[in-house]
Amino acid sequence: MSKKQILFLASVVSVFLVLSFQTAFSEPALDRRFPKDIAQIPLPKLLDFGAGKCIPCKAMAPILKELAEEYKGRVIIKVIEIYDERELTRINRIRLIPTQIFFDAKNKEVFRHEGFMNKEQIKKIFEAMGVK
Repeated sequence: MSKKQILFLASVVSVFLVLSFQTAFSEPALDRRFPKDIAQIPLPKLLDFGAGKCIPCKAMAPILKELAEEYKGRVIIKVIEIYDERELTRINRIRLIPTQIFFDAKNKEVFRHEGFMNKEQIKKIFEAMGVK
């Protein structure tokens, strides 16, 4: 190898080292499965994917609102409008609506359900997740 080739390789390696250190010490990346406003909150989460014209979605709206009040400070309940949040819908592999995805406080998916869920069904899942 010539001196020019060695210098070139050394400069390429140094650039990669600098870039890797910058990445290692930058802020943690947001979990793209969640809306930005809740991604880093260390609480269990329920994401409900639906649409305004979906009849079962409309039927679940008051249930989710009641549960959000009842579990305030213990669980985050977020309704996702699939036509407004296409990227979240794609990332979470939503096939039909409504779909509910339950996550633990470490953002691990623990349960997924497709279709209407009543209040008692949701509460049983929260209970199984250890939410009091």
